Parts: sequence; C-alpha cells; structure tokens
Amino acid sequence: MSNQEPRPTIHIPGTTSHTIAPRGGRHGGEGTLRYLKAGTGAPLVLLHTVRTQAEHFRSLTPLISARYTVYALDLPGMGYSEIVTGASYDEPAMRAGVERLLTELDLHDVTLVGESMGAVFALTAAADLPERVRRVVAVNAYDFRGGIARSGLLAWAVIGAVLTPVVGPVVAGVEPKAALRRILQGGLGDKTALRADYVDELLQVGSRPGYPTVARAVYQNLPSLIAARSRYPEVKAPIHLVYGENDWSRPSDREANKKLLPAA
Repeated sequence: MSNQEPRPTIHIPGTTSHTIAPRGGRHGGEGTLRYLKAGTGAPLVLLHTVRTQAEHFRSLTPLISARYTVYALDLPGMGYSEIVTGASYDEPAMRAGVERLLTELDLHDVTLVGESMGAVFALTAAADLPERVRRVVAVNAYDFRGGIARSGLLAWAVIGAVLTPVVGPVVAGVEPKAALRRILQGGLGDKTALRADYVDELLQVGSRPGYPTVARAVYQNLPSLIAARSRYPEVKAPIHLVYGENDWSRPSDREANKKLLPAA
C-alpha cells in the first residue's frame, strides 16, 4: 500500500496487516497482496466475495482466531491489494493470488474458507495444491449464471451498464452509496447486518485510482468462475458445501455442484 493511497478505516480486534511482494520475472502481472492475520493454531484462509475485501470477515475472524491462525486475503486488485495496470482478473489469475499466499507463507494443513467467488477460488486452489490443503468450506459458490444480478432489479441494471461497451468504464467509476448498499443487502437474509461503516470502507476502496477498471474486469470475467467448475472433481481434500435460504444460488445450481462433488 503506497503512502498516497487511503488506509483502512476498520480495524478487526486482534488482527495485524501484512503484505506479500510480487515475485517479478515471468510473473510480471502480479501486484503486492495485502492480508490480515490473527490467532494461533492451524492455518485457516478466508476468501471474500465480489466487490468486498478482507474486512468482510470482521465478525467471523474474532470467533475463530482462538482455534486457528486466520489469514484473510484481499484478492488481487481488491481491497488494499495492489492494482496493476493491464493485469488479468479472470479465475486463473485470481486463484494464483490465493496460491501465492499459501506458497509464499509456506502454509500446510490449510483450511480454505471462501464465500461467493472466494468459494470458487478455494476449490480450484485446493485442486492445484492438494499437499497444502486439509479441507475446503465453500459458502454459496459463485459458479452459476446470473450471479450478482439476482440481488435485484437495481443490481441487474447496474451490472448490465458496467458491462456495456463505451459507457461501461464510466458507469463503473460511479458508485452511489445508496445503490451499493441496496445491491449488497440483496445478498443478505438480515439486511441490518450490513453496517454503515463497512459501506463507507468499500466506497473508500472504490475510490482508489484504477479500481473501477478492476471492478469492471471482475464482472467481465465472472463467466470464468462457471468454467472453473470443471476443476472441482480434482479436489482431494474433504469439502463442505454451505448454502443459506436467501443465497443467490438456486436449488438447481446446488444440485449441479452436488453431482460434481458427491462426497461433499
């Protein structure tokens, strides 16, 4: 994080903030990754949702840090991880960021916990690194068509506009607070769980130079999350698939994953 960039406004008690430097060379598209660390015990890695960051787990982290060493990652280009001009934000590139955390910190016996798109990266990273991953908890994996647009009509209209040629980059840079709050609440059973200070934090991150380009690229590459389902059967670690009554996935989406992962 450069001195010119904004700093996080939310501190999760017991956490410290750390970074992983890019490897350089043939990995030239990489940027610095930021993560939060807390607790003691076996490593547990938290992977956040679309348009969020490590602070997404502000309530969960203190609950599990007495049992695990918790690592909450800002995925590449998101939160306070570095934004690299021209970088890819498709599933393989985002997964590579997760794998950098595991390999650069030399983590073993890892529990990977991901929500939404983070759940997809948890599964595919586990497929790539079976020697490092002990188990996977995939919460409402974002691997189905429609995705965030299922939040409601507003989300459908906004995401559609962001993806539109020519005007899309402009729309991606305009993020009214009320609209962001409403879209995010569309994925919550308890609408009051979305705290005002967290919305302000997300808006601050959204104002980082280059972030609208990242956000648009993430939305453009959501189909790569669907394609990544082909990797699921390669996962050797035990898998727990978790869904809630108000999640965006439909029964047919969940059954499709259950067929791919009959032991989950």
